[in-house]
Amino acid sequence: MNMITISIEEETYPEKLKKIYNPPKVLYAMGNINLLSSFSIAMIGCREYTEYGKSMAMYFSYQLAKRNITIVSGLAKGIDGFSHIGALRAGGNTIAVVGNGLDIIYPKEHKKLEQEIIQKGGVIVSEYPLGTKPDKYTFPARNRIISALSDGVFVIEAKEKSGTLITVDFALEQGKDIFALPGNITSRNSVGTNQLIGDGAKCVTQVKDILEEYGNFFSKN
Repeated sequence: MNMITISIEEETYPEKLKKIYNPPKVLYAMGNINLLSSFSIAMIGCREYTEYGKSMAMYFSYQLAKRNITIVSGLAKGIDGFSHIGALRAGGNTIAVVGNGLDIIYPKEHKKLEQEIIQKGGVIVSEYPLGTKPDKYTFPARNRIISALSDGVFVIEAKEKSGTLITVDFALEQGKDIFALPGNITSRNSVGTNQLIGDGAKCVTQVKDILEEYGNFFSKN
């Protein structure tokens, strides 16, 4: 698959990204770049996931993708990966935003998942040129792109102090809808999500909790 380069001056550059503070001047993409302008929900969470988090990520991404909602995530281990997989199993669309050059597979165990995303009509996107390795700076920066490309951000699992919450901060700054999955109060992976709900994020226990936020746009589903 050939890499596509999109500068901020081009018509194909997503309008959602132009609206944020410090948008990438250039995007590098492989796959269906039309998805970058589609209605989408970001699904994010812990790398060190629980079985509850895994099953809920798979379930909700599948159900949302079945309703023609693009699933955006970061292709990381754990909840990100399962969110992409759920969307693919539904025959739906997914966007993976990575914190490295597109010639680098990270994590390495997601090589087949990357290939499947592209082969099934999804897209992998980065603001980093070829050869850029992932590090502690590139991941937080890419989180602003995950939230920017999305119409809402759905947090599946998050610890009290979690990188996932960096994405939420960007989403709030960008005026995005915030959704959170309630979890077991004894689980460290649910401390962050339960707190988000306490702070005003919409509690999601079924797909319609997300759909109803967007009026009649998905009423046919």
